[in-house]
Amino acid sequence: MDPRGPAPAVDWPARPDLSLALNRMGTFDWDLDSGRMHLDATALEVLDLPAERFDGTPDGLRARILPDDAARLEHRVRQALRDGRSHYGAYFRALREDGGTTWTHLQGHVLRDRTGRPYRIIGILRDADQDPAEPGAAGERDEGRRRMTGVVERTAAILAHARTVNDVTDILKDPEALGHLGAVSVMLGIVDGGRIHLVAEGQLGAYVPEIEYTRIDARLPMSEAVRTLQAVYLSSREEFRRRYPDLWPYIEPLSVRSGVYLPLIAQGRPVGALGLLYTRDGDFTAEERNLLVALGSGIAQSLQRAILFEQEHDLAEGLQRAMLPRRIPEVAGARIAVRYRAARIGRDIGGDWYDVIPLGEGRVGVMIGDVEGHDTDAAAVMGQLRIVLRAYVLEGHTPGTAMARASAFLRDLATERFATCTYAEADLNTGMLRLVRAGHLDPVVRRGDGSCHRVQVAGGLPLGLPPREPPSGTGCGYPVTSMELHPGDTLLLCTDGLVERPGGDLEAGMREFMDAACEGPADVEELADVLCDLVGDAGGGDDMALLVLRRRGTPAPRGGGPLRQRLVPGDTEGPAQVRHLIRAAAAAWGARERADEIELAADELMTNALVHTDGGGQVGMRLTAEGRIRVEVEDSSSALPRRREADDWAVSGRGLMLVDRLADGWGVEPRGNGKCVWCEFTVPAAG
Repeated sequence: MDPRGPAPAVDWPARPDLSLALNRMGTFDWDLDSGRMHLDATALEVLDLPAERFDGTPDGLRARILPDDAARLEHRVRQALRDGRSHYGAYFRALREDGGTTWTHLQGHVLRDRTGRPYRIIGILRDADQDPAEPGAAGERDEGRRRMTGVVERTAAILAHARTVNDVTDILKDPEALGHLGAVSVMLGIVDGGRIHLVAEGQLGAYVPEIEYTRIDARLPMSEAVRTLQAVYLSSREEFRRRYPDLWPYIEPLSVRSGVYLPLIAQGRPVGALGLLYTRDGDFTAEERNLLVALGSGIAQSLQRAILFEQEHDLAEGLQRAMLPRRIPEVAGARIAVRYRAARIGRDIGGDWYDVIPLGEGRVGVMIGDVEGHDTDAAAVMGQLRIVLRAYVLEGHTPGTAMARASAFLRDLATERFATCTYAEADLNTGMLRLVRAGHLDPVVRRGDGSCHRVQVAGGLPLGLPPREPPSGTGCGYPVTSMELHPGDTLLLCTDGLVERPGGDLEAGMREFMDAACEGPADVEELADVLCDLVGDAGGGDDMALLVLRRRGTPAPRGGGPLRQRLVPGDTEGPAQVRHLIRAAAAAWGARERADEIELAADELMTNALVHTDGGGQVGMRLTAEGRIRVEVEDSSSALPRRREADDWAVSGRGLMLVDRLADGWGVEPRGNGKCVWCEFTVPAAG
């Protein structure tokens, strides 16, 4: 279900930290798909742009920038998007209301989906005009100070949206950020017990396996920073060599001449350390040290938050996987493949599940579902719901009754959650498939000839919701839909995470899913991989589950029909029309010699439904893949008919006895909303 962004989920518009506004730094949020752009009040003030004159588009911002600067800024944006970069920055001159200009600094962070497609840019705007003149007029040192201050501010703002450790390291390894800081290499270490794990090393520094894991008590600058909770400043190569001889062999080949190692402290304890290496000589000024300490503080908070997110996500994902079946049983007469994919967005986890239940005698039950929510509670509810629905099915309850009882169970849990589910019960000997749906997506069937279609399954409410008061005699509220699965046909069940698309266009995702299913390979395992890889990656990032069931056998020409007609009480012409259609269908399917028998047996079943039940019913007739004509009459009564012997003077009671004599087989199937009485006639020459 939701959320489904494959990149870090951020509210629209992004909510800036209050400290940004206090330091006169505004934020912008640019949705690349819709073209919307949001400027907060501080950004509008920096640009001297009245809110009523900004139309919420990039053009509205471009109108406030000098043409040459606008072209240069657009080039920087295009270059960042084309090169796959996550950050960019630029100075430009903005037009004031009085006709003058002011220097403004813009820094942006590009958000991308799993495929690398950019879909959003979040960043900050700040006043860079300390002098009326251009930025360089105040001197090289002032410009350097402004740039360094800006990159610290920008990095802190962007780190506020980091959800994983990888997000943090990607931001820190950005070449532009290092350039503004004047550093040529960056190293990030995370405290892991009594060791420091080096998780990122960018630019000049090369990967050194010997120092990937180091002890906190080691004679190394990063270890000393963690151990003492104090920054370590190194102003010369000689100081590197003298103070840290174990590190010097790795520094000596590089052009490094100074460096700083900052402890990353969150809630009073070290969570890691940051190392920055420089090619310049000399000590760090008090202002530079203050800025670097501020940078370390922001990184520490983001790093701790990312570590907690990942720990909670790993816990929830482990719980969810423990709740899913550990193995899928082999089922004679079918090939089954399942797939589950977790959306790794911070700590989000879903309640998607699947199950396969062997029922004996060539029958199997398969289910798929999704509990509302994305947390550990959703995973726990999912596990309970899967187990209880499995238990009801194994107890012998009909699909509709099992679904109704599972819904009542979820309501009794008092979790205030609901779940969607589809359950299908297949008889692999005859190909009969009975489906029941609780607010879930319609299943898809791929026929043996490669064609696909959605099965319109009559559905009930999602599980856990208060039931509607069903009309008298209509059953449990979860009607059962029957169809035939021919040899070579494939049933596809999935959760909405597989077909949802950005913008909420579920139909577009379903069309892509069906196209991929039609064109996919014949092997069920390969088909499951194709559906996950080619369709799932285009989705929104929600958890997804997929179940593929193929009935074994060689695809054969499909049976005829089906013929379906509604029986309405009091309609005197309806049964006569149905009898006419049945006779015509029997003749068309090569059973002209038995048309009288088929018509008479069908008439008896229809009469029973109209006389002995309320609400009428529905008659269906089809030609099965085994070459039999099957007549089915469904009604809303759960009372099962019985065959009885009538005496010579009785005017009724011979109906089922007559059906038994005429048909080659007959029976009764309980349905969630009533029952189905059927009879079959062998037609060896069926066409």
